[in-house]
Amino acid sequence: MYSAELIKIVEAFQLVNILPEISLQGRVVKKKEVNRPALQLGGFYQSFDNERIQVIGRVEHSFLLSLDEEKRKKAVYGLFKREIPCLIVCRDMEVFPEMLEYAREFDTPILCTAQSTTDFIAELIYWLREELADRVMMHGVLVDIYGEGVLITGASGIGKSETALELIKRGHRLIADDAVEIKKIADRRLIGSCPEIIRYLIELRGIGIINVKELFGVGSVKDQKTVDLVIKLELWDGGNKGTAYDRLGLNEEYMEILGNKVQLNTIPVRPGRNVAIICESAAIANRQKKMGKNTAKEFVDMIGK
Repeated sequence: MYSAELIKIVEAFQLVNILPEISLQGRVVKKKEVNRPALQLGGFYQSFDNERIQVIGRVEHSFLLSLDEEKRKKAVYGLFKREIPCLIVCRDMEVFPEMLEYAREFDTPILCTAQSTTDFIAELIYWLREELADRVMMHGVLVDIYGEGVLITGASGIGKSETALELIKRGHRLIADDAVEIKKIADRRLIGSCPEIIRYLIELRGIGIINVKELFGVGSVKDQKTVDLVIKLELWDGGNKGTAYDRLGLNEEYMEILGNKVQLNTIPVRPGRNVAIICESAAIANRQKKMGKNTAKEFVDMIGK
């Protein structure tokens, strides 16, 4: 299970630590979801997940404001005694004295933001989903081609990096070479990025390592991209091994990555084939399919008439 440091959340969202004497170092968050403890402040704690970040919005604040001091202390105590990771108060609303008292007693940070509750929660959940997402490291090259994230895979030495370099020269953008970290952000969304240590670098056999950002400028690179298409390069065997390649585009193949199915195109490689142009064409065709246009099916339908 992955975790996110609480101090990184504070820095990312510019939160204010109301109790600086409570250190944020070493504290982590392990859940992608957050909770607005409306029912909990009313005393209902069945199915309560105390590992989630707790967020106080205007509704929760108004409810606490409506209670007398004794009932408010009881409501706040019930929340803090369950060892929540932190409490975040939105809209710079007043932090009740009872919150400060029990935060110190249970060593729980209280953070504040000026953002509206809805906007803050939406941004926080998106950030947590990316930070805590399931992930896998894959061998290949990830390139942004006409807005499509294309993962180029294949055996070592088949020409993945050379193809990526040609695509960069043609105006496309590199995300990662050799090692691609893929995160599952949502059920239908995979995000690919590059490990920090090799970011913007490409290894070319016979030349060595080059820095794409320095050679081609900042417009030639990108930090992350959705994985929309996988292109697998393999040596063309001329039919000697009985390999039959799809010539019409009717047989759709998929690669499963973290439980998600991604369109897969297998491209045979041999001298004289411009693999970069083929990758461009595959990216455009994949984009057309998303827009509802399938040239291969239209061609077959036209013949059948």
